[in-house]
Amino acid sequence: MTKISKKIGAILILSLTAAGAFSEGVLFRFKHNKGDSASYVSTVNEEVLMNGKFNHKAVIVNRISSQIKDVLDDGTAVIHATYMTSEESESMYQNIQWGEDFESNFYRHTNGEMEIDDDYFMPTVRNVPVFPDYPVNIDESWSAEGHEAEDLRNTFGIEKPYKIPFTAKYRYLRDEETESGKILNVISVNYTFYYESPSPYIENLNMPCSTMGNSSEIIYWDNEKGIIDHYNEDFKIIIETYAGDIFTFRGRSGAEVTEFKSVNTEANLKLIEETVSNLAIEDVSVKKSEKGLTISIENIQFEPDSAKLMASEKEKLNKIASILTQFNNDLLVTGHCAERGTARARKQLSEERADAVANYLKGLKVRDRNHIFTLGKGSNEPIASNATEEGRMKNRRVEITILD
Repeated sequence: MTKISKKIGAILILSLTAAGAFSEGVLFRFKHNKGDSASYVSTVNEEVLMNGKFNHKAVIVNRISSQIKDVLDDGTAVIHATYMTSEESESMYQNIQWGEDFESNFYRHTNGEMEIDDDYFMPTVRNVPVFPDYPVNIDESWSAEGHEAEDLRNTFGIEKPYKIPFTAKYRYLRDEETESGKILNVISVNYTFYYESPSPYIENLNMPCSTMGNSSEIIYWDNEKGIIDHYNEDFKIIIETYAGDIFTFRGRSGAEVTEFKSVNTEANLKLIEETVSNLAIEDVSVKKSEKGLTISIENIQFEPDSAKLMASEKEKLNKIASILTQFNNDLLVTGHCAERGTARARKQLSEERADAVANYLKGLKVRDRNHIFTLGKGSNEPIASNATEEGRMKNRRVEITILD
């Protein structure tokens, strides 16, 4: 069977209409193959109000990586996923700081329905999308049950996912062709919900009494791969506590597939090491790490007691940028300090220096804001003794990790 006929066979299914004639429809299905992996970056721009008054704005970034560990006889996938969640509330830094890591394990059926234990807080929105068991034509609609599992540990001290059920209404809107010639199916998803908390929460007046809200989402579905290509959503959630306080969360979110290949290999390590040597980049080493391949810039030079890069370091980063552009993976820029000053000052300085390097790489068009993260470690991870100037020079470093 040719590639074209396979594609047509996978997407276009004949179905009987009410009049007895045949029409083309799409049988939407998640496609599961053992060992397949996918990576998404989702961004939430949120405004938070308390009792009708503005409280703060936040940018929440989730970096999601999943792998299909096994596929059952009926096509159901056994999935392991990791989620890095970072929330910036009017941060002083220009880049997204690396946040908390979560893990999750769940089953996903080919129609999109999920089975997940209460030990896991991610993913937040579950059973979206869920597809019908028959082919769907453009302008056709269907409904399916889903729920949100909110993480209210920090806000309300609820130690299990706070589940809010809803009925999602779907409509197959149209097909769109990308610049690369790929066909995406455009599907709308809308739901509203109202949920009253069960009685155990009434013992604490600061617990949610009722939760209501709505979501309006557009999904761009890649039926050839059997995955979401990208989506965008407008949402509003209102939580009222037993004490009478009202919290409103409203905003816009979106996500996209991040195409990447595993870089953490001996071949790539050797390639980057040879490139560093050929470009004569001083004080730079390369190593395999838990998160990917890490390029370490030791004795990185900033203007005294500042995070402003010296001209010599900019030239060094220009050369490193030529290496980074060979990969599509997200980047993590980590700043480190020698043991001088207070722990708080060291932490802040390391964050500012990581931010300076990330900004410079963004200026070189190496990555955009949603695909480069920063982290400050202060002096917590020395690679040499802080008792000597030579050791302190090694500890004053910035690491750029090409993330797996």
